[in-house]
Amino acid sequence: MSINKKIVNDLINNRVEFVTTVPCKQLAGVIKVLEHNEDIIHVPANKEDEGMGLCAGAFMGGKRSCIIMQNTAIGVTINTLVTLIQYYQIPLPMLISYRGEVGEKVACQVEMAVHTKALLSQLNIPTYHFHHADQIEEFDAILNHTFMSKKPSAILTDANFWRTAQ
Repeated sequence: MSINKKIVNDLINNRVEFVTTVPCKQLAGVIKVLEHNEDIIHVPANKEDEGMGLCAGAFMGGKRSCIIMQNTAIGVTINTLVTLIQYYQIPLPMLISYRGEVGEKVACQVEMAVHTKALLSQLNIPTYHFHHADQIEEFDAILNHTFMSKKPSAILTDANFWRTAQ
């Protein structure tokens, strides 16, 4: 089974019914699988904070949700994470492409990589960094823990993870 299908299957196994995505080249395969899946409502978002608002609305409507996004927008999500997601104890797994590390080809991506983990840590958001494809085996347990604890979690997937997933 491909990594992309495993991710979507794990979401389904954890009763996730709503996923919002913000486009990213590294996450394009997962988004494509979501678009063709009838078990999950997929709503693309223009911005990450907007997507979090959609996920909060889905949660308030009784649906488990997930956001799939890039780390370069963590900065614009801080207010939404603190005053909406954390304040109302909304369990929100965030599958995040971790752009900007060694091997990054887009220079503007590098600066946010320097700050991503520190910002998530400052917000007390459990963060998992997937560097190798075999780490995807932890995804199901992370989703389960996120919903049990009623907290957001960040699953960072770097370029090496996606490269080894090929």
